[in-house]
Amino acid sequence: MRHKIPTSFTCFGLLTLASLSFATTANAYTPSGEDVSYDVNGERFEGYFISGGDNAKGSVIIVHDWDGIDDYERQRADMLAEQGYDAFAVDLFGAGNRPQATEDKQAATQALYQDRERMRTLTLAGLDQARASGAATQAVIMGYCFGGAVALEIARSGEANDIAAYTSFHGGLDTPDGQAYSSDTPPIFIAHGGADEAVSLDDVATLAEELEAAGVTYEVGIYSGAPHAFSVFGSDRYHPRADEQSWATFNQWLEEML
Repeated sequence: MRHKIPTSFTCFGLLTLASLSFATTANAYTPSGEDVSYDVNGERFEGYFISGGDNAKGSVIIVHDWDGIDDYERQRADMLAEQGYDAFAVDLFGAGNRPQATEDKQAATQALYQDRERMRTLTLAGLDQARASGAATQAVIMGYCFGGAVALEIARSGEANDIAAYTSFHGGLDTPDGQAYSSDTPPIFIAHGGADEAVSLDDVATLAEELEAAGVTYEVGIYSGAPHAFSVFGSDRYHPRADEQSWATFNQWLEEML
């Protein structure tokens, strides 16, 4: 059982030059992969896929934050492909639904928080599409903000097959009533900002207690001074040190899990 709360991480050799400089090059970003259209129960969705090469180490399934898939998820997927992983960003909102106004983002996420069966169905359909697109079967499911909460929803459900681990970056950590983690839940990595005012350190501690009680392997990275959404480069919340350190830790996590 591992319970590690790192305050710093120096293994930056895991990061490519592009990964270290992404905060300043976001405006020049051009996707290297391809958008993928797929249907779920008659509805059209549009994900994003990029191959990690002929000998990919495994695949990473990315769940978007509250504004849907955009170039942020695409660039993260491309960064993972540079590290040798197949990467697929799933779409939980539907093709063309990329909310911009705050109230629209809240409505899109609340609709899925209130219908968790649909949340799970769409996530698992994205996982299936990733594999149909050529992604390696063994996978890690990770997400940002809303997507982090989705990753933990799938972890608790136990419905996904061949999942090596789960990861949440500054995501929601609450466990809904009637749900719980089982002892056979794959390992979980939580990256959290110490200055996050949306998800408190008490929430982190509560989750750690749940995982400890269930016997789940987990790691928590808390990054001092980092606010909610600290990894979203180009935003006023972006925290370079927290992002670089959490990304390096995540890359080491992938090396261990896949």
